[in-house]
Order: sequence, then structure tokens, then C-alpha cells
Amino acid sequence: MMSPRHILAIVLHPPHLKRTCLVALVVGVWLSLFNVGGQLLSGPWNLLLAIKVGLNFLTPLVVANLGLICRQAKSELDEPK
Repeated sequence: MMSPRHILAIVLHPPHLKRTCLVALVVGVWLSLFNVGGQLLSGPWNLLLAIKVGLNFLTPLVVANLGLICRQAKSELDEPK
């Protein structure tokens, strides 16, 4: 099992962080347009809308990082000791 410190080091590694943030940006924009695009264009903007948009960006960031962590854990398990 990986320690929280190891997981944080993987997530915050600059190339990984750049890639996962790019995924979150692209997918977050798409999800926001698809899910609440009409409300974004017509208004009014409120706290609930801001939370929904935030979750549209947070979800792909979490998923991309989970995939990265799982891949890293698998490669560490596959290494001979």
C-alpha cells in the first residue's frame, strides 16, 4: 500500500500535475457546457451553479489522478525486488 506522502509526491510531480490539470480543463469545459451551458449563457449565476461548475472540473482531475496513482502502484508491484 502506498503512503499518503508517496501519493502526494506522485500527484504533485510537475509533469503529472501538468497532464492531469490539462485533462481537467478540457473535460471540465466540456462537462460544464454539456450540463449547465444553457444556465451559464442565460443566467442568473448563483452559488449552486458555481458548485456544479467546480465539480465539473474537480471530477476529471480526481479521475485522472486516480488512474495515475493506480498505474504507478501497478508498476511498483511489477518491479522485481
